[in-house]
Amino acid sequence: MTTVRTRSGPVRPRQLAGDVLAIGRPWFWFVSLVPYYLGVVLATRRVVPPAADWPVLALGAAVIGPLMWISVLAVNDAHDLRGDRLNPRKAGSPLVGGRLTPFAAQVVALLAGVLAVAAALFAGPLFALGTAIVLLVGWAYSAPPLRLKARPGFDVTVNALAIGAAGQLAGWSLLRPLAEFPWPMAVLGTLVGAALYVPTTLADLEADRSSGYTTVAVRLGPRRAYLLGLGLWLAAGTLSLVMSAADVVIPRSMLPMEIVLVPLLVLAYRRLVRAERSFRGIIAVAVLFMVPSLTFVLTYTGTLP
Repeated sequence: MTTVRTRSGPVRPRQLAGDVLAIGRPWFWFVSLVPYYLGVVLATRRVVPPAADWPVLALGAAVIGPLMWISVLAVNDAHDLRGDRLNPRKAGSPLVGGRLTPFAAQVVALLAGVLAVAAALFAGPLFALGTAIVLLVGWAYSAPPLRLKARPGFDVTVNALAIGAAGQLAGWSLLRPLAEFPWPMAVLGTLVGAALYVPTTLADLEADRSSGYTTVAVRLGPRRAYLLGLGLWLAAGTLSLVMSAADVVIPRSMLPMEIVLVPLLVLAYRRLVRAERSFRGIIAVAVLFMVPSLTFVLTYTGTLP
């Protein structure tokens, strides 16, 4: 059986595949696949899209899920190794464990990126262009000389747009002209993405400080960064209420539920994110947010009256 050599010696293909999968962090794929699905729902007004669209949508999901995340996160891990060695949460990563070198990670990033763009071309030139742009921004986010993740404000903006807007636009663009996209949803998604990203910088605050990484939490301090996230979350909730009241994308029939759920979600964010600077609180808030999201999908598609 063919083997590949890394810093720690020969590695069998199965082990290498496992390390590449670990770099790609499969749980991250849902961060882009959920808004991608939302974009499909917005375009089709159906919970399940027409069967004729499944092949192109599956290809798009493979691009913005595993391929894009493996490429972007491999670049990130290659340039964050010094800090990751100080972060207990990263102790089991392939690079910290010495199973892959930073150079090997960048080769993985390049191969995954090329494959992502090549696959995206089969879905259409606009989708391929968007894929290439996201990959370039992902490189600029992690790699010198720009290294946007260490530039407070840029770190939040890049993640907010990637999480909240890019996924929706990707799903929509495969089925309908981009000019027809309901742009208030991109604004709402960006606010939600920013509000969920800011607490991740709080969870890694001590490791980032020790490594000299100037994230938004390092620059603002824990309290002000937390208040920024809370303010963004409140802004997202307020915008959703306004959209529902005006019957703009979010159906007016959801307004009574929105009036109840928005304050509850703000309270949940306030208690869970402030109580513990860990990913558990962020995940809990994100899971709670799925309740109005699922209700929107079912109402928007006419499944619920």
